[in-house]
Amino acid sequence: MTLYINACVRKNSSTDELARFVLAQGFDDIQEVNLQSERIMPLDQKKLSLRDERLKSGDFSDEIFSYARQFAQADKIVISAPYWDLLFPASLRAYFERVCVVGLTFAYTESGEPKSLCKAKRLVYVTTAGGFVGQRHLGFEYIKAVASQFFGISDIQMLLAEGLDIEGADPRSILERAKRDYAGPK
Repeated sequence: MTLYINACVRKNSSTDELARFVLAQGFDDIQEVNLQSERIMPLDQKKLSLRDERLKSGDFSDEIFSYARQFAQADKIVISAPYWDLLFPASLRAYFERVCVVGLTFAYTESGEPKSLCKAKRLVYVTTAGGFVGQRHLGFEYIKAVASQFFGISDIQMLLAEGLDIEGADPRSILERAKRDYAGPK
């Protein structure tokens, strides 16, 4: 199963267009989580208490773990997230709060190192930017760190189309160039 995590906010999103192109290149059995429709809120005291209570009992059947269960079962993951304020939309961060669950998506070894409990070995992070990101894309760096350190994902790729909002830019040709540059699923 391919899990498509869609953090795009705008209708006719260039980021979503680019991600759907990626998905059409050999990904199958796609399950989409549209973060705008889901309206996932950050964990608060009440939800953290509920989660902690369920974790102690080893009961992962509660709805609070539904995203983590789905994430753990994915074979491949595609994330679409526009570049916002050096990162990505807050809904994606709230999603990862729900996905990072000790005993479900990762565990700690005796030495305190995280060990993956997830199936996925490939993740494609699709993003677009109105300007130019430069050498450090903090959104991708965050995703890459979480995916590799907690979830054991070794094949992590970013597909970036940038400069879309620069005066005189041709957004359509920038997107088409990004599509041509995409290496495809492995």
